Amino acid sequence: MKIEDYELLLKLNEIGTIRGTAKAILISQPAVTQRLKYIEEYFGVTIFIRTPKSLVLTPSGEIILSHAKQVIDKEQVLKNKLSKSSLEVQGTLSIACSSLISQRFLPKILGEYTTMFPKVTIDLVTGISEDIKRNHKDYHVCIIRGEKLKESTSIRLFDDPLYIFDTESFPKESIKERPLISFKSDDSMHELVDNWLYHHQHQIKPLRTMTVDQIETCKQFMKQGIGMAVLPKSVSDSMMDEFPHVALELDGKPVTRYTWVSYQEGILELPQVNEFIKMLTEKSFM
Repeated sequence: MKIEDYELLLKLNEIGTIRGTAKAILISQPAVTQRLKYIEEYFGVTIFIRTPKSLVLTPSGEIILSHAKQVIDKEQVLKNKLSKSSLEVQGTLSIACSSLISQRFLPKILGEYTTMFPKVTIDLVTGISEDIKRNHKDYHVCIIRGEKLKESTSIRLFDDPLYIFDTESFPKESIKERPLISFKSDDSMHELVDNWLYHHQHQIKPLRTMTVDQIETCKQFMKQGIGMAVLPKSVSDSMMDEFPHVALELDGKPVTRYTWVSYQEGILELPQVNEFIKMLTEKSFM
């Protein structure tokens, strides 16, 4: 059995379908089916029962999945030990990063990092900060927005003030009534916006809220005059001179999203992680 076979079993159990797993790991559906057939023949048991909706783990499958996780965990421990013992920076660097940061800042940072340390393998996952926080122990480094991870070492990378933009002006003497365009984010972002709107309901009243998947889609909808949008400064610098906007403030203080890098105690003993954290904390983001 190869380590990749154990990883496949865990991914099949996580996603629940052969089709979805094939899409996630970027190989064909027949190839996944063939590999699963080989693994089941190797162990001589059925690992998953195929139902019309999903894969169901058998009792034998539960035992094998438990073993698979142990094998993968031990493999990672071994890799970490080997990385520590090497004078050259190498090994795997696993990163979970907020979608906004991965789009706006991470490509350049990783470009510089991989140029300096070409023998390091980057394992990257991007998504919503809330999802990353739930699984933060699966990664060497987490770059998240909103509240910091209390059970990890967290360093604040930068503060990102929020602004509300529109193609139409923001009158001071009357209530502005317009649709509000929102992008998919974690609850802490929506709470900041909702709280600010509550305290400024005498100035701005969203007629309705439409939610899109990506922040870039949100920007483009706003630029076409479809409605207002609350955006962080980090992705809207070029819009400051083009569109009417208002800084979100409460009690005279800017409403801000914080960006953190978080990691588990002791992980800096891995040279590839230590170098990446050092690069991040020396970076000027805003």
